[in-house]
Formats: sequence, C-alpha cells, structure tokens
Amino acid sequence: MCGIAGYTHIPTHGRKGVAQRITHLLSHRGPDQQGVFEGSEATLCAVRLKIIDLAGGDQPIVSDDGDTAIVFNGEIYNHREIRDELESLGHRFRSNCDTETILRAYLEWDTGCFTKMRGMFAVALWTESRRRLVLVRDRMGIKPLYYYRSGDDLYFGSELKAILEHPEVPRQLDTEALDAYLSVNYVPGTQTLIRGIRKIAPGHLLEWCHGKTRNEAWWKAPTAASKRRISLGAAKEELDWLLQESVREHLIADVPLGVWASGGLDSSAILHYAAAQTSGRLKTFSVSFQGRNFDESRYFREIARIYGTDHHEFDLNPDVELGSAIEDFAYFSDEPSADAGALPVWYLSRMTRQHVTVALSGEGADELFGGYLTYMADRLVRPFRMIPAGLRRVMRGALDRYVPVSDDKISLEYKIKRWIEGSLLDPDEAHFFWNGTFSPAQRRAIRPGTRGNGLRRLVDELGIQSGGILDRYLTVDQSYYLPDDILYKTDRMSMAHSLEVRPPFLDHRIVEFAASLPQRLKIRGWKQKFVLRELMRGKLPEIVLSRKKTGFDIPTHEWFRGTLRELLMDTLTPDAIAATGIFDARAIDALIRDHMERRINAGYHLWGLLTLFLWMKRWKVETVPPEELVRQGPARVFAIR
Repeated sequence: MCGIAGYTHIPTHGRKGVAQRITHLLSHRGPDQQGVFEGSEATLCAVRLKIIDLAGGDQPIVSDDGDTAIVFNGEIYNHREIRDELESLGHRFRSNCDTETILRAYLEWDTGCFTKMRGMFAVALWTESRRRLVLVRDRMGIKPLYYYRSGDDLYFGSELKAILEHPEVPRQLDTEALDAYLSVNYVPGTQTLIRGIRKIAPGHLLEWCHGKTRNEAWWKAPTAASKRRISLGAAKEELDWLLQESVREHLIADVPLGVWASGGLDSSAILHYAAAQTSGRLKTFSVSFQGRNFDESRYFREIARIYGTDHHEFDLNPDVELGSAIEDFAYFSDEPSADAGALPVWYLSRMTRQHVTVALSGEGADELFGGYLTYMADRLVRPFRMIPAGLRRVMRGALDRYVPVSDDKISLEYKIKRWIEGSLLDPDEAHFFWNGTFSPAQRRAIRPGTRGNGLRRLVDELGIQSGGILDRYLTVDQSYYLPDDILYKTDRMSMAHSLEVRPPFLDHRIVEFAASLPQRLKIRGWKQKFVLRELMRGKLPEIVLSRKKTGFDIPTHEWFRGTLRELLMDTLTPDAIAATGIFDARAIDALIRDHMERRINAGYHLWGLLTLFLWMKRWKVETVPPEELVRQGPARVFAIR
C-alpha cells in the first residue's frame, strides 16, 4: 500500500523541489520509503507502506533497460500467478514484490495486462522512448487517482494535496460539483470540488503522450443482460468457493493482519472465512457506542468469542476529542467527507494501526447483493406514488406538526418523513435523496441560484438498458456511492494512520457473479442479501443473521445539540458564510436554529456544511458568486480566511 503522484513537464518550468514536497505531503500513505523518478518529460513520485517483500519492493521501479518506470498504490493478490507466466516467457525478476510483476506484465502485454490482475490498484507508468504516461485505476475504484490538465501538462496523485502543491493549479470551488455534494454528501462521478481536478473513473485508464490525452475503459461491470438461471443451492455453492478464494488471497501479507468486525453479516462472513484459513489467533477490531440503542457490542463480542479472536474495541462517545479529529479530516480528506461514518472509521483505523498494518473489511456486500434500505424504498414507493402528490404533501406536513422530532440517530420518524418527501421527486433523484441530505428546495434556500445537481445525468451516463428497479440502483450505487463515498472514506481515514484496508467482497469475480444473479436471490420478500444470508446460515449465529442493519455513523442530530455545538457555531458563522458569496447566511442560520430547537433533525445536513467549511478554510479554496452576480460586473473571488 502506497501513495503515488507525478507530473509531466513540457517544457520544464521551475518545479525544483516540488517532487520532494509532494512525497512529504503523502508520507502518511507510505511512511516506510519514499522515492522519485525523473524522466525527460515526466516525474513520478512514490511513498511506500511495506506490506509484501519488505526488503525488495522500493519504488519507483525501473525496467532493466531503464526505459520504463512504475509507481503503484495497492495490492495485486494474484501477482505470483502472473509472475509464473512471465517467467515462462523469459522474464527474470529482481524482487518478490507485486510492483515489479505489474511492470513486467505491462512490458509484455501493454495495457491489456490489467485484465489479468485481481486486486486494488492505482498505477502510473512512464515509458521514456515513447514519451508515454499511462495512469490506471482498479475495476471498482478501491484506490483513488486524481488528475489535472494545464495546457499540455498533466498532474496526478493519490490525493488532491499532491496536485494542489503545484502553484499553477487554481483552488477554485466547482459549484456544479458542490450542488451534487449538498444533495448526496459526496461528489459522484469524475468531478471533484476543485474545478479542473478530476478522478480517473473505476476501471478506466488515462494515456498522455506528447501533450495529448486519451481516456478509455479497460473493464466494464456486467449488465443486467448477463443474468443467468441458477438455483439457490448452486448460487450458495459458487459464492462459498468465491469467498474462500478471495479471502485466501486477501490474507497474503508479510506484516501483521486483522479483521474489522462490526458484528453484522458482511464483516462476520469475512471473519468466518479468514478464521478458517488462518492457523493462529486472528485480531479483530470494532467501535462501540456504549449505552446507546445503536451500539453493536453484543454482536461483535459474540462473534469474537465464537472465533476466539484477540479482540480490541474503541468506545466512541462525546468525551473523546471529537473536535480535533473532525478538524484533522480537513487535511487528510482533501475533499470533505460529509459521510458521518468517517468519524468512527477514523478512530477504528487509529486503534487498528496500533496492532496491525493490514485489516480486512466487509465493504461492498450491500451494493452487490442489495443490503440497503434504499432498495426497499425504491420498491415500495411505486404504488405510493399513485396517491396524488398534493395529498402526499399534506401527509408530510401532518408528520411535521404532530410527530415529535426524535433524537435517535436514524429514527422511524426521520425515515418516514424522508421517504414521503422522496416520493415527490423523480425516481432517480429519489434514490439519491433517501441516502443524501438537502432536498432541491432546501438546496435552493441555502445556495440561491443553484441550477440542479446533475444526478439524473449521471444515471443516464451509465447507459442502463434493461433490468428491474433493483438492478438499476445496484448499478448506480456500485458506480457512485461505493467508490465515491464508502471506499473514499475508508481510504482516507485508514491511510491517514498508515493502515491498509482490503475488501474481499470486491474481488471482481464476486462482483461479476453478483451481477449475474436474478433479483430473487438478492432480495426475497423482506429479506435482503438473501443468497449471502442463506450461505452463512449454519456458519454464523442466528443473532447475526436476524439482526437489523445499523448504520456505521455517529448520532449527529444529538451531538450537534451538545458536544459538537461549539465547533458548529464557531465554524458556520454569519461572516464565514457571507464571505463565500454563494451561500445565504440567513437560510443556514435558520437551519441551525430549527435543528437546535428540535423543529427538525438536520444533523446530517449540518455535518456536510461543517466539514465543507472546515475544508475550504484549511485549503484556502476560492469561491465565486452566482452567475447572476457575475453578470452585474467583474467577477469577484471570495475566500474563507
């Protein structure tokens, strides 16, 4: 696990010392070794967290003839299998690391080599003789990779800070991306909150050659047309084998390794397969919320007892130093993480790194097998929309008047109100809204002049041709929510503590298997993740199989009325809001006041605004006024100081 960065230079202009500053900025991702390669038209930077071949895998690695160099972030779990094939073709290796395997595979098969690889990766390869730079991101977007074009030059990095270190890169807020962020808590797709900086999409590569770029997909997720007829028994047998194989490969490491255990189905399944293939005593790690109704302690402690793990847990409560951790997000996140689950992942990562260097997690199962309540909402809302919209608005208003606001993290009252409100939206927008924050009306109130959030366009870009409602929104979430929120959050919070997190469910063989399953094997009646749940029946205790899903985040509604109130009020001041030129201070003040006086629950809304403003202040991000103000005179630029 590492961090990578670099840039082209045609012509070379005053970048002395930039590479060293970039490696320093990314050193949390790779504290064990840093290196720089200087080519005639490109510079590659790497920071390394040593996981495999501790002595022989230093980066960058250069080919035997000195013509091609590589920097790499991630793990290739089948690198030994690929290495054997390359050795049969005459390649002679100097190390035992997967980085060299990627380099030699690229020399042998060019970009076609990536289809042979199972793993998580972001790769940069420079070939001197061809003046060619190739940037590649793994199939599911587990590892991040950003880039920025400036004239003929290209800058790239595992994190935005590696690009922002270049003085010629402007730090201007992308207001179109901001509207999406306010809607769903993250920026979906290839945009970022910095204008001009983009993400390489999962399963894509970007080629730069003499100032020209080419972007293409090297892998595409299976479509609904790939459905097959398969029985539950056959599906269970195949998934059992796939999980055994994936977990076996994900356990490969030359450093201590553990498992994140929430006590839920997904992480418990990973622990089950890991324990079956580990001779020693596994270490497990969990976050508790002792004394709260959403605390998962009883579940993960029972799982730890059954598998005899060396268990560690951190109790996240208002007495820990929440404010300083949240402000640290502004540095390590690069983009604000409006997912309140980032906070427990921060503390979980910090605790885990005190004991191991690698942790396995259960991420991805919900998006593959239909585990979120939003999929049930998508299904149930169709007949509900037959009720006239006016009557649904009356129902929503009655709930506001007669049902008291609950302090629970995600209460039934909160879910019902949001579900009815979502029923008034376009189906695609509603799917995003149920897991998001600001409604279109709320967004227009706090940010006058907003034009929309572009979410329907993003769904259209996926080109979903067939399949039912469930298949449609599984594709949407695998394409956006999973890489741009869940995996992004885990990467930033774990790498801030130099911890590698591996998600075995996202082995592309499991992804393709899940896509081929009919809907009845994912959701049957009220049972979600049906095939996975049935596979684990008899393997896991009933207490895990029958429990309700608990969101892995903090009780923002309550904490903003208590322990986080001071940080919120000190950050979202009228002066700071007005200084942006794009937010309405009175509307945000009214939102805060309504929340504090318990007229509404706006904890998730306020979390998104808090982290946004902390981030803009930390990185000195410039904002621009709405277009109607620009037309009145020369454009002004605002910055939160």
